[in-house]
Amino acid sequence: MRLPVILIEGDSIAEVWEKSLLALWEKGMNIKTEYDKVIDPPSKDATMIMVINQPFSEPRIHMGFPGGPEDLEKYRQEVVFGIHDHWINPEEGKWTYTYHDRLFNYNLPQNSKCTIQPVKSKISNGVNQIKYLIDKLSSTHYSRRAQAITWIPFYDPNTYDPPCLQRVWCRICEENKDLYLVMNTHWRSRDAYRAAFMNLFGLTELQKYIAEEISKKIKREVKVGRYVDIADSYHIYGESFSDFKDRFLNLLNKREFYNSERAKSRTMRSDDPAVVEGFKYGKKLLEMEKQTGKKGAAEY
Repeated sequence: MRLPVILIEGDSIAEVWEKSLLALWEKGMNIKTEYDKVIDPPSKDATMIMVINQPFSEPRIHMGFPGGPEDLEKYRQEVVFGIHDHWINPEEGKWTYTYHDRLFNYNLPQNSKCTIQPVKSKISNGVNQIKYLIDKLSSTHYSRRAQAITWIPFYDPNTYDPPCLQRVWCRICEENKDLYLVMNTHWRSRDAYRAAFMNLFGLTELQKYIAEEISKKIKREVKVGRYVDIADSYHIYGESFSDFKDRFLNLLNKREFYNSERAKSRTMRSDDPAVVEGFKYGKKLLEMEKQTGKKGAAEY
């Protein structure tokens, strides 16, 4: 049996994520994962290509993802500003990476508990790949070389949870005298239900950041263009099936895609007062982390 290849296209991240889950649930193949427990059914899996034509179009927030606006705000700051890079400490059994650290401070580890001993790095300081990307597109809008990677071949394959995001590629296109930054991201693996929506939110926020930084350098507005998300393995874990049916599929059956009455809608605008308050709460939790050195108690 072939692993299906599914293409989904739409305007907003909420619309495309919803369509991708429905298509995956219907057309995905059943296959085991390395994380399954004995009682878990096989996952639903496919190669997924998501084309989001207007990443910041509304409604932007889907209420079916397992989290709230506060989680989206924390993830945004994690990806774009690296507020959790200090949690990287594999020697103590903590994180082995963050996307921000790999993209903004790519470096080769000097020591590792992996069975393959890493080669000592000749890089004294990390490489800020996003700065390179910004500088490259500021000087040559149409360059095909504006990319950033995360994978460390001699290190990541032997860790318990290696990076899912592999590569970010950007280019500037001109249409009707306006400049647009387009972005493609490539993922080796993706938890479609529990992680993908937050990924879409965070990576398009990174896209916006890059567009804004280029705008400053060239003194001309660069708008956020289309976003393409390519995942080799886009899956719903078997252990998530029950929650997926009860939470996500029930929401689709009972509510409209968008309705200004929140109780009738399965999506929300990002400027909805409740969402804005959720973003503020996420910032508050991050401040609590800074003050105590621990994750906010209300977070988990």
